Parts: sequence; structure tokens; C-alpha cells
Amino acid sequence: MSVPAAYLAVIVIWSTTPLAIKWSSEGPSFIAGVTSRMIIGTVICLVLVKLLRVAMPWHRQAVYAYIAGSLAVFAGMLSVYWGAQFIESGLVALLFGLTPLAITVISVSMGTESRPGLFKLMGILIALSGLFCIVLLGGEAGHITEQSLYGMLAVFMGMLMHSVSTVWVKQLGQQMSALAMTTGSLLFSMPLYLIVWYFADGTIPDHVPMHAIGSIIYLGIFGSVLGYVFYFYTLRHVSATNVGLITLITPVTALLIGQAMNGENVTGIVWFGTSLIILGLSMHQWEQRRRLKAA
Repeated sequence: MSVPAAYLAVIVIWSTTPLAIKWSSEGPSFIAGVTSRMIIGTVICLVLVKLLRVAMPWHRQAVYAYIAGSLAVFAGMLSVYWGAQFIESGLVALLFGLTPLAITVISVSMGTESRPGLFKLMGILIALSGLFCIVLLGGEAGHITEQSLYGMLAVFMGMLMHSVSTVWVKQLGQQMSALAMTTGSLLFSMPLYLIVWYFADGTIPDHVPMHAIGSIIYLGIFGSVLGYVFYFYTLRHVSATNVGLITLITPVTALLIGQAMNGENVTGIVWFGTSLIILGLSMHQWEQRRRLKAA
């Protein structure tokens, strides 16, 4: 599989996820929506593992890698789903845009990556400033209430757990197949989702709108299976910090998809923020290539 193609696939899938999450919760509760999504994803992964005869290692390091993956699949995703009830999708994207900085701090503190140079840090900060322009000045932030503060805190915690999971999986699951890594992470997460659903909801909705059903199926196939397979595959071949840069791109593409499919207005400030993001990403990648050539 081409690494750039897998990287691009993750961007496309993650760009469509915010709108799909919103639609999947219109009818069923958020916990019912995310649990249904994970059930679909787990079943599909098990079938693929069987058909493709993919080896599922169960030695100690593999189990730790599955636990590391489930930190993002269960704890991180559940926090995001809960928090997304109280804040707008643009603010969710902004908070997840902090992932590159979080991954950099975690990677450096764990000794898995060298300290980033000043130019690289400036690039990330410029890109983040583009996100702030899009969300705060572009009218996506909305009014801050007590509920929205809780929502932001939940999404922020989800972002931190996703970042820790990224670095941890990079360290433990380097030699594992992406499908095995995805399947193991879902298997460890699935019982936890069922327990939370049983105690927090425990009901099956009588009527679910068709767009919610379609969104759950889409998230189960693309968000939970293909998205994580491509994500773990990319993580094997690309540094954790560069994988985290995906979350700087997806807010912009998610806004464009929202405009096309949900009638959302994209203003001039959004395009200004987009240019800042592209500039910041270019600075980040320039230093990365400069260091590789110097080595």
C-alpha cells in the first residue's frame, strides 16, 4: 500500500467524520450511536482477519499495543462523542488541531523523538493560528456556556488520549499489521462500549432516521475499519508528529464538506485561515526534509 495514499485516505475519512457523528446521533443517543458503530467495525474486522488469514499476535507486547490503540478507540472517542453534544463541530476540530503540539511534547518527554527546531514549532503555531481564525473568527465557536465548557474539556481530554495512544502505538505496534492492530484495538474496546451503553442507556430506539442509520454504517465501515487500518499503517511508516498533522488539515476539509453537504457558509476568514494552515504545514515539512538531508 502506498503510504501517501493511506495518509490521504485518513484525511478524507477524518474530514467526513464530524458531520457523520452529528447525523448518527440524530435519533439514537450518542452512546448508542458510537456503540453501534463499533459493533459494525468489530464484526467487519473479524471477518477480514478470517478471510485474509491475517495473524493476530497475542504476546505481551501485542496485548499492550492493543490496549494502547483502545485508549484512542474507546476512551478518546467516547470523550469526543460526549463533548460534541455541547459544542459545535468547528470547535471540536480546533481542539483536535492541538494534537501535533501534544504529540510533540509527549514524544520528546518519552524520548521517542528529538526536540523540534524553532522553525518547526513556528510552523505548527502558525497553522494553529489559522485554526483559531477559522473557528473563533469564522463564527463556529458559538456562545460559551457551562455545558460548552464541559464539552470542550471532554474533547480536549479525548485529544490528549488520542495523542498518547498515537505515541504509544508507534512505540509498541511498529511490526504489527494494520488490520491486526485495528482488530485488537476494537476487541479490547467493544466490551467497554457495551458496558457503558448498558448502564448509561440500555435502550434500543424505536425509530432511527435513515440518515442516522447511513451515518452509523458509514462510520462503522470507514471510520472504525478503513480509517483505523490506514491510520495504523501510516503510523508504522511516518513519525507520530507528522501523523498528528492530519488534524491540522481535516478541520478545513471538514468545513468545505459541511458547506457542500449541509449548506454551511464558508467566509473569507476561513480562506485566510486555510492559507495560514498551508503556510504552517509547509514550514513544518521544510524543516523535516532539511534535517533528513543533513543526516
